[in-house]
Amino acid sequence: MMEQVSDAASHEEVVVRAPAKINLIIRVLDRLASGYHQLWSLMHTVELFDVLRIRVNPHHREILLQCGDPSLPVDRGNLVFRAAEAVMSRAHMQVGLDIELTKCIPMAAGLGGGSSDAAATIWGVHHLLRLGWDVDELSQCGAALGSDIPFFFTAPCAMVRGWGQDVTPCRLEGERWVVLVNPGFPIQTKWAYDRLASHRTAVAPLSPFIQAVEAKGTASWDDLLPVVENDFEPALFPQYPILGFIKDKLRAFGAQAVLLSGSGATVFGVFANKDIARTAAATLQHETQWRIFDVPIGHSSLPHDPSGLSGLS
Repeated sequence: MMEQVSDAASHEEVVVRAPAKINLIIRVLDRLASGYHQLWSLMHTVELFDVLRIRVNPHHREILLQCGDPSLPVDRGNLVFRAAEAVMSRAHMQVGLDIELTKCIPMAAGLGGGSSDAAATIWGVHHLLRLGWDVDELSQCGAALGSDIPFFFTAPCAMVRGWGQDVTPCRLEGERWVVLVNPGFPIQTKWAYDRLASHRTAVAPLSPFIQAVEAKGTASWDDLLPVVENDFEPALFPQYPILGFIKDKLRAFGAQAVLLSGSGATVFGVFANKDIARTAAATLQHETQWRIFDVPIGHSSLPHDPSGLSGLS
């Protein structure tokens, strides 16, 4: 039976920042019986955010979603809407929610924006309803909606296995800045997986670095940067030569490592410090029409860490 939220909670709202992610390593392994591929990925958040404002409204019992991007649906076609539904269904509660989504993370770009928005919604609604869920409960709720969502409850850095549901925290020692370059076109994830499957004949074994980080749960940037890898690149780069061109440009500007994030189309470069990254980003922005962001690597465990949450009266 559904329960109405208490009057005390009905006047609250929260603002949750939803961070983008990059895949510093992404290995696509064998296909499971479910149709999903097994993965091994080292994922890290970066300081680029969408923002969700979530309010309990005692005057209705619906989910009312608003988004400044007119290309996004505001019904069950949006993961944010389904995430809010999922929390209430799991909690056996029904309340009216007003949700405002402000997009900054490019869509269908390999940066996990939709998954992060869903995770932020789960955290925010759970917080408003005072459910007290731990990370496992939050992750289970998210896993039913999408494979990348559980990662965001273990951010900023984690090893992700299986189809995304097996997440183990990891620590990268040191600091870095990242330049994200999005060329402005989407790459659909299903198409990318199909193309990868049709363009390779075997699955390579996991690298010694992966085996070492599995054992220790920690690594240094100096050890990682020479071995970053993305299994999608050999399949996608011939179809989209601009991605290889972006990689070359970022290397020329001093990136220590350059990689496609997820199944693209965002390419990121890892830089030693802010000054070098900002010079590269500014020069590229002057020369192109690409969407470019220079940001530090993520530090906070958003969205479930209260330090990343601001409550508004």
